[in-house]
Amino acid sequence: MRLGIIGLPQSGKTTVFNALTRGDAPVTMGSGRFEVHTAVVDVPDPRVDVLSEMFHPRRTIYAKVTYADIAGLEGKGSGNISGPLLNQLTQMDGLVHVVRCFENPNVPHPLGSVDPIRDVEAMDAEFLLNDLIAVERKLERLEEEWKKSARDRAQIERERALFQRLHEALSAEIPLRDVDLTPDEEKMLAGFGFLSRKPLLILFNLAEGQEPPQYEYPHKRSAVTSIMGELEMEIAQLPPEDAAVFLQEYGIEEPGLNRVIRLSYDLLGLISFFTVGEDEVRAWTVRRGATAPEAAGVIHTDLQKGFIRAEVVSYDDLVELGSMSAARAAGKLRLEGKNYIVQDGDILHIRFNV
Repeated sequence: MRLGIIGLPQSGKTTVFNALTRGDAPVTMGSGRFEVHTAVVDVPDPRVDVLSEMFHPRRTIYAKVTYADIAGLEGKGSGNISGPLLNQLTQMDGLVHVVRCFENPNVPHPLGSVDPIRDVEAMDAEFLLNDLIAVERKLERLEEEWKKSARDRAQIERERALFQRLHEALSAEIPLRDVDLTPDEEKMLAGFGFLSRKPLLILFNLAEGQEPPQYEYPHKRSAVTSIMGELEMEIAQLPPEDAAVFLQEYGIEEPGLNRVIRLSYDLLGLISFFTVGEDEVRAWTVRRGATAPEAAGVIHTDLQKGFIRAEVVSYDDLVELGSMSAARAAGKLRLEGKNYIVQDGDILHIRFNV
């Protein structure tokens, strides 16, 4: 899972990046230059900790998420995003838009004043226009292919109808994440990294003690939350014991990292399942709706190819009963076949033969 952290210059993007990744990337005045910092971090999950206490494995492995702090967006509404920057953005599974809410006379806002809603709309407009330009280019290419009869005209017609729908939505300032697509249409767009189609988390960056704006983002596959970026970055640099005291003192229930990752998971349609044993307790990530063989393939391709059955017990049942043997005796450890849909918190053991 790769999430791109974006925002206007001086929005506190890198501060938020450091808070989320416990990193120390230099926090300097934004210049609008194209820069990328990346970090892979553990997904905090108390279920992993509980399972590790139960099984005492040699190693405990959390699910991972990659954050990329992507600089270079200026929100000027040109839609002309540079090639290297656009390449980075299109590779992301989702985007976290850091929106400045804090006032700081020493750090001027690039648009002249602090206005969070305006900044959200400015970034949206940038992505809409970029996608509109890309769709228009595709329609032009399809028209040329039609004239040349370069390939199946029926397929060209299907593509042209789809891209015309996308053009109409973008022209009406509707992001592509709001456009409902059939599975076949999803396949047609597989090679396109349209920015307004990506899941989006709007993250209001607050000063210490500041209340977040009352704002509901009216689009699908999106969410809104807030974080006191600078305070969270300070907490992230502390040892765990000191961080816990700090959180309690400021009345913060959990680090912003936990909340942002949980929202990211939900936006991207992801869930976690677990494998357990003396050697390893591990969290794995799959899309919501994945079958047992697909989950097996996340562990290793051989497990998917030779899949026979999955032994499954839910996290809640295992913790309540205290052991695998007790879960088996209570009938909670069951065998599931190829059509089983994996649930969040399932503990799997794959039976396979290659």
